[in-house]
Parts: sequence; C-alpha cells; structure tokens
Amino acid sequence: MEDASRQHLLLQTLPRPRGIYKNNPRFIGEERKGENNSGDEAEEEEGDLEVWEILRRNFRLVQSVLDQNRALIQQVNKNHRSKIPDNLVKNVSLIQEINGNISKVISLYSNLSVDFSNIVHQRRELMGSKINRNSDKQQHRLQVNN
Repeated sequence: MEDASRQHLLLQTLPRPRGIYKNNPRFIGEERKGENNSGDEAEEEEGDLEVWEILRRNFRLVQSVLDQNRALIQQVNKNHRSKIPDNLVKNVSLIQEINGNISKVISLYSNLSVDFSNIVHQRRELMGSKINRNSDKQQHRLQVNN
C-alpha cells in the first residue's frame, strides 16, 4: 500500500493537463471558467487523457513487477531463515528472478522517460505551431484592416 500511495501522491503533484476536467467523470463540476471547447482544444483534451492513460498504465506495470519482487524477497527471507539446504538452493533461482525483475523495472522506467520526453517535445512543437498560426492570423487581420 505504501508504494501505491507514493504513486498516487506523484500523480497528484504532477500538473493536471488542461481540459482534463471536461471529459473525465472524476472531475465533473470542476470545469475551468472561460475554457471553450474549440476543435484544437478538443484534440488537446483527447491527447491529455491519452498521456495520463499511458502514465497510469506504465506505473501499474512497474508496480506489478515491484509487488512481485516483494513476494519473492519475502520467500527468499523465509527460505534463508529455515536453513534447509533445499530451500537455500531454491533461493538462487528466486534471486535470479528478482534481478530479472529489476531489469524489467529499469526498462519500464526508461521507456516511460522516453515516452514522456517525446510527448513533451510534441506538445512544445504543437504549441509553437499554434502560436505561429495565431500570429499569422493577427498579421493578416492587421493587413486587411489597413
């Protein structure tokens, strides 16, 4: 439970993506004032939900592997305390499985980091293109009005 609460705390400290309130039943009634739902914003909201789903899915995978390691470590400790030779031999394979799981966790976090970095990069590019489009529209309006 402690790991799950840490994960929940981490997700709570991350800034909520814009627009998540409108499409997520958990946040009904928490809509932000003045936020209209244009086509671009609707796409952005879908993307925000997708990002949070990717993060949630990856954290669940990591937590699953960590929970499995906790059970394996408890079994290793139990075998060690028993001092029974056969149980001590079993610990070799259990410890190898733990090491394999640690490699899985490293890989999952690495993939999560790359995915998150790519998402942030794509968002920055998207925001840059939106700013450029808005700037072009304003310049066009100025030229038309002059």
